[in-house]
Order: sequence, then structure tokens, then C-alpha cells
Amino acid sequence: QVQLVESGGGLVQPGGSLRLSCAASTSISGVLMAWYRQAPGNQREWVAAITSGGNPHYLISVEGRFTISRDNAKNTVYLEMNNLKPEETGVYLCNAHIGAATYWGQGTQVTVSS
Repeated sequence: QVQLVESGGGLVQPGGSLRLSCAASTSISGVLMAWYRQAPGNQREWVAAITSGGNPHYLISVEGRFTISRDNAKNTVYLEMNNLKPEETGVYLCNAHIGAATYWGQGTQVTVSS
């Protein structure tokens, strides 16, 4: 069973920054990794992904403000978030596709509020 553990969430003012981490219990080399977010009452929304080769992809609304990266030696994926907006409040979840299976972490809460 693969475990994904997110950390780094918290309360931040609009315009602020946070860095999220997702630590996997197994090697992530060769694995497509992604971040999603879910606000109360809303559907889960894809935010960013990074291929096994390190190519990033972003939701248009976060491009230029968010950066996804990976450290395969540490089995960890990161999401650097800058200039955060109140509407980006929610639980941020890590996602991994390993073989035919998809795994989710339990998420870390991000609250953007003054």
C-alpha cells in the first residue's frame, strides 16, 4: 500500500506564499505526480502535475504563480504557491499514478484570508 503524506498548509494572507510537500512511502521515480484541491461544497480540482521526466503542467489560473517540482531521491513532490488568492482556499491533495493504481493523500488545509 502506497502512502502519500502532505504537509505545509496553513493560514496565509491574500498575496502570501506557502510551500506544500508530499512525501511518498515508495519510490516516485517514473511516476506521474499531481496536486489537486477541494474547497467546501466544490468538486475536486486538478491544480498541477509533473511527469516522470520533470515536465510541469498547470491549471491556467495558477500558471506563473505556482511551481511544482520533485525530488526523486527523497520521494517527495512540492508545490510552491505564490500570490495566493482567497478563492484558492481548500484542502490540497497529492495524487500518484503507480502502475494501474491511483493513490491519494489525506490532504493539507490551505486557508487564504485576511
